[in-house]
Amino acid sequence: MNDTQKISKAAIRIRRNIIDMTYHAGAYGAHIGGGLSLPEILATLYLGVMNVSPETKDSETRDRFILSKGHGAIALYATLKEAGFITDEELSTFKHDGGLFWTHPCKNPRCGIEFSSGSLGQGLSLAAGIALAFKRKNNPAHIYVVIGDGECDEGSVWEAASFVSHHKLNNITVIVDENKLQLDAPTKDIVNKDDLTKRWQAFGFDTVQADGHNVESLLTAFAHHSEKPVAIMAQTIKGKGVSFIENNPEWHVHPLTQQQYEQAMKEQEDD
Repeated sequence: MNDTQKISKAAIRIRRNIIDMTYHAGAYGAHIGGGLSLPEILATLYLGVMNVSPETKDSETRDRFILSKGHGAIALYATLKEAGFITDEELSTFKHDGGLFWTHPCKNPRCGIEFSSGSLGQGLSLAAGIALAFKRKNNPAHIYVVIGDGECDEGSVWEAASFVSHHKLNNITVIVDENKLQLDAPTKDIVNKDDLTKRWQAFGFDTVQADGHNVESLLTAFAHHSEKPVAIMAQTIKGKGVSFIENNPEWHVHPLTQQQYEQAMKEQEDD
């Protein structure tokens, strides 16, 4: 089995854990739709791209990951488990009293969580400050930021993008999770985003297209180096992998019944 296949298999396990965590969160459910668009992206980053591991999580030269799209936290937790940062037992505490992991991520260096997020539009600003400091210190670490396409409605995203471009911070890679849905409607019905790639280019980013559910495509995109900061436009499906959730805005945040849980898990077995 080659690295691409290993990462793809890991993404399936991440997707299964997302479904399991949502079900065991009970009536509160979870942000399962947006979480399911991320497994291949996060698996590729943590298992094939980033210079970070449980052994190096305290190293100054480790790469950093910032989930600006904080409501995708359920996918981050499942990925951190896959990458060895947390245990199955810890993962099972999702949204439970006394547990470590909640709807949005809370900074926890021991578990590999670099940033508390949830208020959209904040992640790239943090990354910009870190990246500028790294440049001045000649620190070789790279910062990867996942941003939702709905999140790109936020003006703070573009203020930060302007800063990043002005300071030539090519030690930042932005991954835009372009699943074309946000809270309750298609993104084009909220703010038209047909020109989202052109927007990032206009703000001085080198853009790369990728299939956000294809590990080989993602690895190729992450291998792209530029004098400019890079924005990877990852084409994804909200709810990917579960037939009754895919492209359905009703599943932005939702619980799972036992019947739905069993069907969703069976569809992963069919993969």
